[in-house]
Amino acid sequence: MTHPQSDMRLDDLTRWARQVLGNDALHIEPASADASFRRYFRITDGASSYIAMDAPPEKEDVRPFLQVAALMQAAGVNVPRIIAEEVNQGYLLLSDLGKQTYLDVIDEQNADELFSAAIDSLIKWQLASLPEELPSYDAALLQRELSLFPDWYVGKHLQKILSDQQLQVLQNIFKLIVEHNLAQATVYVHRDYMPRNLMISSPNPGVLDFQDAVFGPISYDVASLFRDAFISWPEERVIDWVARYWERARLVSLPVPEDFGQFYRNVEWMGLQRHLKVLGIFARICYRDGKPKYLSDTPRFVSYVRHTAGRYDELKPLLKLMDQLEMQV
Repeated sequence: MTHPQSDMRLDDLTRWARQVLGNDALHIEPASADASFRRYFRITDGASSYIAMDAPPEKEDVRPFLQVAALMQAAGVNVPRIIAEEVNQGYLLLSDLGKQTYLDVIDEQNADELFSAAIDSLIKWQLASLPEELPSYDAALLQRELSLFPDWYVGKHLQKILSDQQLQVLQNIFKLIVEHNLAQATVYVHRDYMPRNLMISSPNPGVLDFQDAVFGPISYDVASLFRDAFISWPEERVIDWVARYWERARLVSLPVPEDFGQFYRNVEWMGLQRHLKVLGIFARICYRDGKPKYLSDTPRFVSYVRHTAGRYDELKPLLKLMDQLEMQV
């Protein structure tokens, strides 16, 4: 059931869009919702299509969206154009990049082509990087994200209480992960660069959901793209795609390691950070926000974590802890 407050906001958003577009005969329908409190509506007038964002100001701030959209557009990335904004109310009117995400259409046959375009777009974004423009993906933020795993996934979802020894193991692992990831070169990081947020558009891809962008480790968006939340790929294909990114990045002098093995290790350790975080986030979205559907994808992340933890000796204690918690795929 829609909350009455939501209905009031939609009515208000509709009036605003009609005023902006100078048309009272607009058709409005839900376009999508995400894991936050934002909602999106598709508005059509018979000839053109637009996207209206509803971001309740007490829950979401649209200013980071506007800032990052401008940075990405300046970098040559295909993002929605800002047609109108009402920042205090949390309303934005955007150009419509289409109805199909990469996730809707990607398969074994077209993945190479789609990912090639995604790599090119990512490199444009990274090449535009300037320090001080975006928040830093620093130790405090990395640690705060990792803490979501014991707080929400272990505590709320598994309903397990970690012993002092187990907590120490986890803290030691987190320290290793943070130190390893902070040792990487830094660039602009989209922070959720994955097929669900990439649109089939002209040119490909249209890029969405970028408002949480930061300045951080160069491997982060690569890990997001190929170790995805909603679709998994055989490791040999992931290695091939990561290598294609690495080769192109080196050609344009992005700060990736000269040794591919080292870069792939960076991608895996950065991915581990993300996967532990997302396990916590998906549990939080379920138990705090009442959106249980995301939990169905947690086995994929457990698989990713176990795979990486089993590959590196320093991370073997994490694998043992997962066994103790009965975190099986």
